[in-house]
Amino acid sequence: MSKLGDLGARLHRGEVGYDFVGNRKLWYGISILITITAILGLTVRGLNMGIEFQGGAVFTTPKTSVSVAQAETYAEEAAGHDAIVQELGSGGLRIQISGVDTGKSDQVKEELAKDLKVDSEKINADLVGPSWGDQIANKAWQGLGIFLVLVVIYLAIAFEWRMAIAAFVALIHDITITVGIYALVGFEVTPGTVIGLLTILGYSLYDTVVVFDSLKEQTKDITKQTRWTYSDVANRSINSTLVRSINTTVVALLPVGGLLFIGGGVLGAGMLNDISLSLFVGLAAGAYSSIFIATPLVADLKEREPQMKALKKRVLAKRAQAAQGQPAEAQGEDEAYGDEPEDATPAVVGPRNQPASRSRGRGRPSGKRR
Repeated sequence: MSKLGDLGARLHRGEVGYDFVGNRKLWYGISILITITAILGLTVRGLNMGIEFQGGAVFTTPKTSVSVAQAETYAEEAAGHDAIVQELGSGGLRIQISGVDTGKSDQVKEELAKDLKVDSEKINADLVGPSWGDQIANKAWQGLGIFLVLVVIYLAIAFEWRMAIAAFVALIHDITITVGIYALVGFEVTPGTVIGLLTILGYSLYDTVVVFDSLKEQTKDITKQTRWTYSDVANRSINSTLVRSINTTVVALLPVGGLLFIGGGVLGAGMLNDISLSLFVGLAAGAYSSIFIATPLVADLKEREPQMKALKKRVLAKRAQAAQGQPAEAQGEDEAYGDEPEDATPAVVGPRNQPASRSRGRGRPSGKRR
């Protein structure tokens, strides 16, 4: 077995692990800092909306010897607006100018033909009206809103409302970071960006649901024992699915990274950036939020319940007795909450308690049995 596979097996059995839930305040702080930075970038710089959202014109020219930088200067002088120029494989140029209406497009086209030294009849112009762009933007926001509502309803039915809230917070966290990165780097926002956002939300939700499903299974009848708190079991659920989440994320990031860094960066296929950046940032943020945000937040919400508070009090009291060398069953808690079979609940993972060896009395603490 490979080292990573062996680590995954040991994490699943609870032999090793990291206390994600116990250090949740650290991860909350990191997420808040990143989110504030993203919001500031969005507020200060704003989004570079494509012509599909704010209207404009796209001019495609035949082969020309004019450089991309020079063509940008000509286009901005002719239109009075910022322009995005990309070189095509045929040697022509794709010039995208926002804010150009139908009445001005012919004038811009003639000036571009003169500056680029090409026949104006060979320049193809595609116009997008601002009203159509507004409709596209509204439909995109509606689709995103419907997606989030359906996600919350599904998780509330399949699991419980606390998990639905935690997943919703994680999704908003991912969206905010991704949109903030777009504002900071200045990449154009196009319908491809919206498609990328919806795609990464699906990936983020997948990782979260995997952990939630494990948590739901392992917390059945949790109040009938006095060895583990809800946070202990939540931490075990994260660790048991950690390697799977890492593998899934890395495999997904490799081709997306190829599109972003090689296709968009090295080869200059800038049109790939609008979707590849949202996928790359969103996949990474989604993997982070499912591990460090969603499940710890569920543990916080669950341990506000009276029965979970009482369980935590009993568990901590039992551990204090064990630390003092007193018999763990001195208060008769096992009689009140039933026997604790070996596989009833998972072994705790974290710095406070490591799982006891299974050869020691069916998972019960050492000591005299009544």
